[in-house]
Amino acid sequence: MSPELTRTDESNREPETINELFARTVRQRAGKVLMRYKRGKVWHDVTGAQLDERVRNVALGLWQLGVQPGDRVALLSESSPEWSITDYAILACGAINVPIYPTQAVEQVTFILRNSGARILFLSNQKQFRRIQPALEALRGEAPKLIMFEPPKEENKAVMLLEELERRGAEERTRQPQLYQELAARAQPDDLATIIYTSGTTGEPKGVMLTHRNLTVDALRSAEVFSITADDHALTFLPLAHVFERTVLYIYMYLGVQVSFARGVEYVAEDIREVKPTVVTAVPRLFERILATINKRAAEGTPTQQKVFQRAMKVGREVAVLRDQRRPVPFLLRMQHRLYDRLVFTKWREAVGGRLRFFVSGGAALPTEVALAFAGAGITILQGYGLTETSPVVAVNHLDDNRFGTIGPPIPGIRVKTAEDGELLVQGDIVMQGYYRNAEETEKVLSRQDDGVWFHTGDIGTIDADGFIRITDRKKDLIKTSLGKYIAPQMIENLIRGIPLVEQVIVIGNHRKYPAALIVPNFDALRVYAESLSLELKEKSDLTQHPRIIEFFRRKVDEVTKDLAPYEKIKKIALLDREFTIEGGELTPTLKVRRKFVEDKYREVIDALYPKLEVEA
Repeated sequence: MSPELTRTDESNREPETINELFARTVRQRAGKVLMRYKRGKVWHDVTGAQLDERVRNVALGLWQLGVQPGDRVALLSESSPEWSITDYAILACGAINVPIYPTQAVEQVTFILRNSGARILFLSNQKQFRRIQPALEALRGEAPKLIMFEPPKEENKAVMLLEELERRGAEERTRQPQLYQELAARAQPDDLATIIYTSGTTGEPKGVMLTHRNLTVDALRSAEVFSITADDHALTFLPLAHVFERTVLYIYMYLGVQVSFARGVEYVAEDIREVKPTVVTAVPRLFERILATINKRAAEGTPTQQKVFQRAMKVGREVAVLRDQRRPVPFLLRMQHRLYDRLVFTKWREAVGGRLRFFVSGGAALPTEVALAFAGAGITILQGYGLTETSPVVAVNHLDDNRFGTIGPPIPGIRVKTAEDGELLVQGDIVMQGYYRNAEETEKVLSRQDDGVWFHTGDIGTIDADGFIRITDRKKDLIKTSLGKYIAPQMIENLIRGIPLVEQVIVIGNHRKYPAALIVPNFDALRVYAESLSLELKEKSDLTQHPRIIEFFRRKVDEVTKDLAPYEKIKKIALLDREFTIEGGELTPTLKVRRKFVEDKYREVIDALYPKLEVEA
């Protein structure tokens, strides 16, 4: 819980801007390590005082370049201390941070830079510089000034290094010691702090306008329900261009939590063992992959080891379900769980550092089967919910009241209700101001009602008597079959993703007679399964086309969907030999599936799942 703050003492009142939030922490924790990062084989520490000095220098360097309040400054980089330092410095100048994903398609980078009118673009390295070169060339005279975190391999006089910017800022501090304080203090709660462009699952990205108040309120109110203290240690690896991880870092800053920056997704497993964090934020994809890896390793064990593993998973799930239902665990089951905990589950906890208190999952729906598997192993995942347009956290489960399949109750001060069609509406100080230069789209999602302005989330859900929310689907993703039946694909996809050998899945069937599924298998685990059947199949295309493999997935899909209504059940499946990726266009930078793109790309595969007359209809 965050410390109790009052407004009677100006030095202790709650911060109302990100600038105040930052200043409060670095002042109170000047000598404490707030950030850590790894270079080579060594972890380096950054104290509150060191962080404060670098932010001041970057901010004054920007001021010297002529950055004024309201100017847009773009930031395209992988997550790092420099990302956060630059973020705080931009806001201290009164400017507006325009974050861009390091994986964002080049044409979208061009659109964002042009639409936002960014004067300056911070870039991480030479690799990113080369990647977005076509975007810079397309902008020509409109291209922003470039500042790079790392020196480019070829000398480029048009590029300034972050090191040079900080040097200039330090010189300005010597000349005007009070200037930084004066600049940072000018920010008001309702000043625009950032424009975050949505992923663009359909059409062009939309620039979400969030104020200092939006971000600060979301961070402070979320801190009230996240059971985190200054004694916690966090590992961050999600992109800071995503508002979820960025706001989480504001929460950590507010509470004085030490944050270690992972070197990248590919190093998370190694870094988490070294850092031994007590709290980690992640997306469901990470948990699904961890579980897939665990299942694969179990499948490679001896028959006895496989039997022990399967029994452990069954017992763990039974215990997790009983605890979720607030029912006592029978003595015999409890003893069995203790045994399997020593034999199996302690290794799971060691793999995530050994002292993890909980994960927080956001960004997409967490399959209940995945949550139950981890809970049975003694690893807590708190599922939350939010959107870029809500800064983002709207609701989250609590450590002392974590209910599977829900996203928890709303955070303090935020109202959530359902419209007549089941759409979730949100009201409160976390709701965006609108889409940048896009009044038409803004009017579609912000409605003024008798009790104020509400944001239309586009998510369909329910709210129980205790205020816990369940998301059932995206409003625009609902499938309407040719028989007039509405189907929620995400609910079915979550069931199928619980199958150990499934990596990705998308349910289709709009204007078709029945739903079908495109499945991307976990190929490492699938090869092990094929070997158990004495099938000499190594190539992905051979695995996905073999009748026995297809029949296996067919049976598993039938098993997990047996309780669905007849019209919801998957009638046919197709196995794909290529994973959905950002580069391939199937996923957005936030790892959401671009349904229309997938359906267009795999049109022939989909058509083959339906009779010819059905296709023509």
